[in-house]
Formats: sequence, C-alpha cells, structure tokens
Amino acid sequence: MPTTDILHDIIAHKHQELEQLRAKKPSLRQALLDSSTGIIAEFKRRSPSKGWIKEEGRADVIPLSYQQNGAAALSILTDEHYFGGHDDFIRTARQSGVTLPVLYKNFVIDEAQLYAALYCGASAVLLIAACLTKEQCACLIGKAHQLGLEVLLEMHSEEELEYARLAPDLCGINNRNLGSFHTDVENSFRLADQLRTICGRAIENGETVLVSESGISNPATVVALRKAGFRGFLIGETFMKTPRPGETLASFIREINECKEATNE
Repeated sequence: MPTTDILHDIIAHKHQELEQLRAKKPSLRQALLDSSTGIIAEFKRRSPSKGWIKEEGRADVIPLSYQQNGAAALSILTDEHYFGGHDDFIRTARQSGVTLPVLYKNFVIDEAQLYAALYCGASAVLLIAACLTKEQCACLIGKAHQLGLEVLLEMHSEEELEYARLAPDLCGINNRNLGSFHTDVENSFRLADQLRTICGRAIENGETVLVSESGISNPATVVALRKAGFRGFLIGETFMKTPRPGETLASFIREINECKEATNE
C-alpha cells in the first residue's frame, strides 16, 4: 500500500479519536438535579490524614459497583502522591462500563490538568478556592468550559464564598479543613444561606447546584442538607472503608429513602 494511503488512514482515524474526545460528556450538574438522593460516590484509596483506606481498591470494580448500586455520579481521586490515585483510574472505570458523570478530583492549578481530565474521560473537574486566586480560578473555569468540562468549585470559609460569583456549574462546601483535616458537617449548614444569597437566581434556575463534601456518614444528614438547599453529596470514606463499597452505598440510599418517608419528605 502506498505511504500516502497509510498516512490518509492514520489521519482519518485521528479525527475519529478527536471527535470521541470532544463528544459531550454526561452532565454532573444535571445528574444531581435529576437524582432523588444526589450521591456522588468517591473512589478514594488513601488520604494524607488516615493513610491507606483501601490500597487494594480496583478502578475497574468499585466505580462500576457504585453505578450499579444507585450513585448519581462518581468522584475519582487522581492525585498519586497523597491519595494513591491516578488519571488512568478514570480511564479504567470508563472501560469497565461506567457511563455516569465522573468528577476529576485533584488539586488543579494549571490548565494542563484540564486537558488531562478531558483526555481520561472526566465530565467535570474540581477547582479549590483555597488553591487559587480569583483571577486564576476565573481563567480555569473559562478554559474548562471551552473544553466541555463542568466545574465544581470548592469553598470552605465565608471569605471564599466570593468565588461563587465566578459562575461555576456547581458550588461545593468542603466540611473538611484542608489545613487541619478536621471535619465538621455543620460547615455546610453554616454557609448555605450566604451561598444561596450570592447564587440565588442561578440556583433557582438550576444553573448552579450546591454540593456538600466530606464527613457525611449519616443518611439523616443528607436529608437535612437537602432541606438546606444542597442537591449533591460527595461521600467517599463512608463507603470505601467497608469491604464492599457498592453494597454499602445501596444500604445508605435505602436509609435515606426511609428517613425521607419518616419525615414526609
């Protein structure tokens, strides 16, 4: 076969690869709006404060099990040094059959990481206000949107709530202090009213969704947070520390529904 024909085939296939890469990803924001529970189940093998949670955890098993047991979306840790993660975990999860929205969870400080998230199959990326100036955050949000990625913007303190004016797709309140790693779910309740004031119309129109992150271990807490306006609940260790995380998730969802019925929600 002439070389020009081989080159033509290669370039044609490369265009197909690019089309797949640019294809619209499942929306994390919409998945949470459509869900009755809003659980973002996290694949997290390690943490800096607790060490290995599930060193043997497999990305081709647990994320798919989460999907099969009722998760609205997934979060996959990709930081390798501190969390035992890897970009390939998202790619592996996709190859195993995961079709849910996947959050690329890392400490994103440069747009090169956005391309990494896109390439491995993520639907959304986490941006952390504590890691970025407002100008840096605005640039990364704009670039993520250009690439077709949604943004979950994480805040922890009252001072960081001004970042919510940058119009992310999802506003997260982290209940874990990233300095001390102390966790207190009351942080979400404490900041909810102020966040709704800042993002009021966007929340009402479904343009922005509120997410509570970390430290959620009681189904009743999810029900209470929904009353406070949250529609997403990022939960990792509660599931990952058990022998079968997917089954633990299924039990957790059943308890949420029972709690909602008991309170006429």
